[in-house]
Amino acid sequence: MAGTAGTPGTPRVLRAMNDRTALDLLLEHGPLSRTRIGKLTGLSKPTASQLLARLEAAGLVRVTGTSEGQPGPNAQLYAVNPGAAYAAGLDVTPERIRAAVADVTGRTVGEFELPTPGRRPAEPVVQQVTDALDGAVKAAGLARSDVHRLVIGTPGAFDPNTGRLRYASHLPGWHSPTLLDELAAALPMPVEYENDVNLVALAEQRLGAAKGHADFVLLWNQEGLGAALVLGGRLHRGWTGGAGEVGFLPVPGAPLVRQVTKANSGGYQELAGSQAVPKLARELGIQDVPPGPYTEVAAELVARGADHASGPYRELLRTYATRLATGLASLVSVLDPELVVLSGSALTAGGEGLRALVQAELEELAAARPRLVVGDVHEHPVLRGALESALVTTRDEVFDTSR
Repeated sequence: MAGTAGTPGTPRVLRAMNDRTALDLLLEHGPLSRTRIGKLTGLSKPTASQLLARLEAAGLVRVTGTSEGQPGPNAQLYAVNPGAAYAAGLDVTPERIRAAVADVTGRTVGEFELPTPGRRPAEPVVQQVTDALDGAVKAAGLARSDVHRLVIGTPGAFDPNTGRLRYASHLPGWHSPTLLDELAAALPMPVEYENDVNLVALAEQRLGAAKGHADFVLLWNQEGLGAALVLGGRLHRGWTGGAGEVGFLPVPGAPLVRQVTKANSGGYQELAGSQAVPKLARELGIQDVPPGPYTEVAAELVARGADHASGPYRELLRTYATRLATGLASLVSVLDPELVVLSGSALTAGGEGLRALVQAELEELAAARPRLVVGDVHEHPVLRGALESALVTTRDEVFDTSR
């Protein structure tokens, strides 16, 4: 007896599977001819033609030109229609909200930054979020209703059991128990919330140094020290969303910090966080510590350390590497990851020099021997991860032609 429409193995489902394969190939390779799509998918020319006609009628692909320089008549080239859907991402810190909109191909089409200085927000968080999103939407020449999905990245994590933000007491205005309901009422699209370091890991997994790796740890050091854990290809968030909050980790070499949530700090943060680098530099006799925010100062000092083969700056880099490896040793001993990605300005500024020192120290402190690499996604990695996260779900929904 023939299966009903939508049952696995039926023509509708098989067509949808072929459609998705073709769309993914177009995203990966760019414009392709009907013949090339047929070869890559294994479909006959007539079936490939029907597929492309179906996708073009659905507004998912469009003809972008013709092939040239090949024997025979020029062939039409097909590409994913960028305007088939749009997704947005927000990167939230205490100082600002950075927003961006991307089309379905992943190209950023609008960006906006909203300053949010001060311990008490001048405007309610819902207003800040909508203003930042609307700024990016306007820059893209779109309307808010054009955005299919929004992903918001914040420090800490929203506890899935209570809906309240945890591990981020320094983010003013974001701790109301009704905040998620208020945002859902104010925004016309589905909204997801993710830890900022988890989003950096997603960006590295899809676009950067962790591409093709199913088990890795990303260590982030910028405004705060944190980690993202990817196990079996999936982010591990923990029961309350706090997996990877390694700044609170007690470590040798740092005082035992108690009531860590009130202090918003812990042993590993005090030992190896960005704010510890300027202090370490002064302890080593470095006189010309530059002024400015500690995140920028830390990156500058680490970069100088990587540029010196000896002297106090080199000693700064060595000591910093030991401190980083001290906390990493606990992580890799428990998780035994394939790869560790170093990200955030206080780590990437040290480049290969810092990476090699941390690798050598880690091999002496831990039995597990993961490979360390420096992250590749340098420009707004949290925002890039938010967009990638939003695009994954958007594509799954928009590219599903079985409905």
